[in-house]
Amino acid sequence: MVLPLLHIGVGGPNWLDWALHPDALLLTLVLGWAYYYAITELRPKISDAGRVSRRQVITFYLGLLALYAAGGTPIHDLGEEYLLSAHMVQHLLFTLVAPPLLIAGTPTWLWQAILGGPKVLPLARRLTNPLLAFSLFNAATLLTHLPSVVDLALRVGAFHFFVHVVLVATAMLMWWPILSPLPQLPRLSPPLQMGYLFVQSLLPAVIAAFITFADSAVYEFYAEAPRLWDISPVHDQQVAGLIMKIAGSLILWSFIAVAFFKWYEREETEARGLRWEDVAGELEELGLTRR
Repeated sequence: MVLPLLHIGVGGPNWLDWALHPDALLLTLVLGWAYYYAITELRPKISDAGRVSRRQVITFYLGLLALYAAGGTPIHDLGEEYLLSAHMVQHLLFTLVAPPLLIAGTPTWLWQAILGGPKVLPLARRLTNPLLAFSLFNAATLLTHLPSVVDLALRVGAFHFFVHVVLVATAMLMWWPILSPLPQLPRLSPPLQMGYLFVQSLLPAVIAAFITFADSAVYEFYAEAPRLWDISPVHDQQVAGLIMKIAGSLILWSFIAVAFFKWYEREETEARGLRWEDVAGELEELGLTRR
């Protein structure tokens, strides 16, 4: 009963009216406060806690901003009431923008405190296994783009909220083998990261092609939705498919490029011999150095 009430925006009938979405606002505030409390109050109580860099703080709050943009701004209202293309932007923020920022912005010692417990670590190790994480995320992506699921989510607020939670949670798992700061839950090697991300780019491309080249509206809800700017349901659908394909691929291939250059740099380092600057850079990146 609570979730449907939280998911209702408070605003006018015009899509330009800024609607207050208490669920998105509350979640953003709680996560932002929890992070601030952890790095200011909890950190001094953890003996081996490393420093928290300004870059990490900015990165984490940018991740929160991406979550709020997807769930608490007119992007949400456009996607929930009018346009499949806005709905696709929303899912892009939930899966390919916010999760990597949240992972990278959380310091290693905090991840250790969250996931390093003897009861949590075995489960975390299973869920972040690259094959399982990849499978869970892509299964969620496929299921949440089925016409029946999309139409149900857009008509039932509580189910829509649940879909968003599943997408963000499985996206966090999918990104973990690429960005993990924990040695107990290690990253893939750079060559495997490139292969992993390349394969990851294939399934969304298939879904995007299906949406883009369909002759009629795939989703009943958007076929019946009020039209904005005289965009037909089919044209809106084509834009949504292109967003899913092009924007998603750009994000994934940018990480492939980063993995390639890290691999190249590592090979160069091994060829010339390890230097202290290289070690210090790795430690700083993992947040293991202290002030």
